[in-house]
Amino acid sequence: MSIDMYIRSVNRKQEEQAKLQKDLANETKKGADLEKKISNAQASIPRTKSTSIIRSKSQEIGRCWDQLVTVEKKKADIAKKLAKASKELSDERQKLQKEEAREAKKQLETTKRFQQQTLNTLNKHEQHQFQTDRRVKKLENLPQKIKVLFLASSPIDQDKLRLDEEIHNISEMIRKSEHRDSVELVSAWAVRPLDILQELNIHEPAIVHFSGHGSSNDELVLQDNNGKTKLILKEAIVQAMATTTSGIRLVFLNACYTYQTAQSICEHVEAAIGMNDSIDDEAARIFSAQFYSAIGFGKSVNNAFEQAKAALMLEGIREENIPVLFLKDGIDGDQLIIVNPSDRSVSL
Repeated sequence: MSIDMYIRSVNRKQEEQAKLQKDLANETKKGADLEKKISNAQASIPRTKSTSIIRSKSQEIGRCWDQLVTVEKKKADIAKKLAKASKELSDERQKLQKEEAREAKKQLETTKRFQQQTLNTLNKHEQHQFQTDRRVKKLENLPQKIKVLFLASSPIDQDKLRLDEEIHNISEMIRKSEHRDSVELVSAWAVRPLDILQELNIHEPAIVHFSGHGSSNDELVLQDNNGKTKLILKEAIVQAMATTTSGIRLVFLNACYTYQTAQSICEHVEAAIGMNDSIDDEAARIFSAQFYSAIGFGKSVNNAFEQAKAALMLEGIREENIPVLFLKDGIDGDQLIIVNPSDRSVSL
């Protein structure tokens, strides 16, 4: 039953009780009047000697007693009904109170759920706003122009690599990108070990790109003073990057077997790319060119990496699983954007 139905039931019981109380009052008054008549008649008998008056008063007293007995019976019947009605009214009131309590509890639970839903919505909105504000601030803090430092090494005693074609392709793809004015490509050739630190200090790049050979022992193949092979241990490369990481966002090792080196470098910079096997010279050129094209369009590092893999597949070169992207702990590759468009019209 609803609260309204309980209220109507209580009202009916109250009306019934009120009517019985009125009926009882009427009967009580009738009894009092009859008792008064009996008392008056009894008092008048001793004051008269008329036989007819005495007989009349006696008859009146008898009638009144008969009526009084009827009234008392009726009063007892009404009192019984009134007691029953009072109990029923009390029961209905208890039912009403229970229903009101149940409805109040239900309403409270509904209110709490609504408040929690509202709070959750506000929290989600605040979280989204916080993430948006953080991303806007991060984009605003990006430099208007970044440098990509292209380090090339191809010793004379190693298989010759077409590194000049690779940098040409990268330069061309950046030139064709939407935000080409935000990317400056600088290069250093025939790189020797100490040249790495020198070039990093000179240019302070956002991206360091090494193109050349790598060994299966996690070594990079640089050149000595005679142009011949100089093997550089993984630990040395990691240390070199670690000491000059203030502006470096990404290290791209476009050389064979640089998987573990990239993984270690990523402890110091936001992202690093390495190769988990040997990679064909043409595949390396296509992959890197498309990667920088996407970067030049303001794409995230994750998106640029996936586009570069797609470029290999489109060319029918089945080496898309050789490049591996590493991200520093706490870095979201989908939010990692390196190129900040000069007009700052970045879609959020």
